[in-house]
Amino acid sequence: MSDQLRPRSSRSRKLATIARHGRLRRSNPFIALAKVLAASLAVVLVSGVSVAAIATYDVAASVQPDVKLANETAGPATSIDAIEGGVNLLIVGSDSRKGQGEAFGPEDSTGDLNDVTMLLHISEDHSNASVISFPRDLYVPIPECPDPEGGTFDSMSSQKINTTLTYGGLACTVLTVEKLTGLSIPYAAEVQFNGVIAMSTAVGGVPVCVAEDIEDEYTNTYLEAGMHTLEGTAALQFLRTRHGVGDGSDLTRISNQQVFLSSLMRTVKSADTLTDPLKVYSLAKAVTANMSLSTSLNDVSTLASIAVALKDIDLSKVVFIQVPTGTVDGGVEAVEPDFGDLFAAVAADASLQLGGTTGGGATVDPNAPVVAEPDPAATVDPATGEVADPAVPDPAVTDPSTTVLSDSVTGQTAGELTCSVGRTLDDQ
Repeated sequence: MSDQLRPRSSRSRKLATIARHGRLRRSNPFIALAKVLAASLAVVLVSGVSVAAIATYDVAASVQPDVKLANETAGPATSIDAIEGGVNLLIVGSDSRKGQGEAFGPEDSTGDLNDVTMLLHISEDHSNASVISFPRDLYVPIPECPDPEGGTFDSMSSQKINTTLTYGGLACTVLTVEKLTGLSIPYAAEVQFNGVIAMSTAVGGVPVCVAEDIEDEYTNTYLEAGMHTLEGTAALQFLRTRHGVGDGSDLTRISNQQVFLSSLMRTVKSADTLTDPLKVYSLAKAVTANMSLSTSLNDVSTLASIAVALKDIDLSKVVFIQVPTGTVDGGVEAVEPDFGDLFAAVAADASLQLGGTTGGGATVDPNAPVVAEPDPAATVDPATGEVADPAVPDPAVTDPSTTVLSDSVTGQTAGELTCSVGRTLDDQ
């Protein structure tokens, strides 16, 4: 039997039904006080408005027990300013029902799978950022992972990436993505259903465009073509829907999620959010109260400093990407050399430019403002009198730090207005 199909030891198999958690740190009153002060400064910095001390204390007190990563080391205390250098932060969405309420079924109705795995990369100079999605059915090698209760779990040559959370918790997912991409990932966060509900509600809802009707009886999502402002459970179910968008696959679900996430980014960066202290506070509380954070990230000041680094990046320089994959029996696998080229560009801090489409679950919003074509008269070469072709970029002004990705890499920027491609019950 190949090691691709060979199960782990009996102890490893047991992990499929048991959620792993990091050890809890002992309470320290000085750390608690620092979190209160950091929370206060973060809210004032972002919103520009002083907020009651009880509110900032509430945010700091809601920080959850952290998760120790395998290669994590303690660093210097972070001030409430843009974080120094680049950032790699892995965000994992768990399908666990534990503690999520009866609406999502019994707590033991599923395992603890990372059905959403996204890597946030911020460049060293904070000029660009990318959010890279890995399909849940992507076959990957899983390295040795630490057992939160002691010891390690054996490596595996090929398993789906969404099993890593079950095998060894958040730390195992981080190690797997590090091995897959060649990047060091010092920060990580795990969010469950209620976290998505809280964040969408905190900003007052997220506007999304639907190109064709979405009908999904599995998530009870029924949206007619047009604009919808989604928050709470409706926002969560929109992100979860698979049958109701594109071709019903997880790949088109990712591009549908990018429609939502790009709109969320625009909403968070808008003046309506940043100048509203209640929204800023609610968003901070939604993050700290509903996420399991790595030890390196489990500090309000660190969260704030990463947010500040993102705040001033132009929306056109924030790129949502789905990694290039090809279909194999039972799932998908990375397409090379495109996959390797993508992460080489990320490691080099290149400003990424998509060469492919928005993906099968999204399409350009037909009502988006039209960008005016360059005036040919303004591109006349004074030396030759010739009119430059506006479709051909001038090599002299092309940014050398920009990397155009293969057309196998799909996605969109946060500044692009897109719509979800719906799928009705008649097509399922």
